[in-house]
Amino acid sequence: MEAIACPDCDLLQRIPPLPPGGKARCTRCGETLAIEHANPLDRPLMLTFAAAIALVIANTMPLMGLSAVGRESSTTIMGGAHEMWLQGSEITAVIVAFCAVIAPAAHVLFMLVVLIAVRRPPAPRWVGEMLRSAHLVEPWSMTEVMMLGILVALFKIAQLATVIPGIGMYAAGAFIALIAAVMATFDPREIWKRVAWADGTLPPVPPDDAAMTGKAA
Repeated sequence: MEAIACPDCDLLQRIPPLPPGGKARCTRCGETLAIEHANPLDRPLMLTFAAAIALVIANTMPLMGLSAVGRESSTTIMGGAHEMWLQGSEITAVIVAFCAVIAPAAHVLFMLVVLIAVRRPPAPRWVGEMLRSAHLVEPWSMTEVMMLGILVALFKIAQLATVIPGIGMYAAGAFIALIAAVMATFDPREIWKRVAWADGTLPPVPPDDAAMTGKAA
């Protein structure tokens, strides 16, 4: 059994073995403590691979094209950041590049490394550091904020020019949906179960404690 403190009421209790799709709830307040995903490694890995492909397409293909008075132009995410830099908005360009390209790419890369490395336990200790790094860069991955800004701009630009959504736009939307699916199916507990301790051994199984056992839903 696994000991865990309830994030709401801080009651320390042990999580019993759960069937696939099962949940463990706090015996005091009913907060969900753990969910046993049916496929905790393969499904997140496949979704993360798909997200990586979508991210590459989103950053290499045009986001949208503009047509006005016989002239046409298109740009990519990095192309937009580069244009901001050339126009003197260096700080904005760096923020856009970091939050829309660098942070999402780092997050996906860390997740891929973690999910591949734990497939044959015991996983090396550096997997834990990679998982922490993924959690660190996740809040800075703001592709959905960028997409919202683009959609607002599209409605305004549509009055002045013809807007043609590019492949990069659809890929960015797919990336946002795939990352949400990854986070919904990813279980950090499953990763930590497979990571070797500092002395090179797997985590020991704690003794059963009926008085501290959470109820399974």
